[in-house]
Amino acid sequence: MCLGIPGKINKIYEADGLIMGMVDYNGALREVCLSTIQDPVLGDYVMVHAGFAISKMDEQEALKTIRVLDEVSDTDDY
Repeated sequence: MCLGIPGKINKIYEADGLIMGMVDYNGALREVCLSTIQDPVLGDYVMVHAGFAISKMDEQEALKTIRVLDEVSDTDDY
């Protein structure tokens, strides 16, 4: 099973010929390869899997997904 996590691009730069970025996952910043999507722009929301942006997301859908993931992580039903 694969899990993609939405995040917001807050920095774009080039490293070793690749377009890279810093993506904000609800307060946690991680480096992500953005070369896998077309025309990344600061402020875009992207779905990320294994350190690679796999698609752009609509902001409203990204925020909804983040809320759902937060709810799931807050459950104590183990």
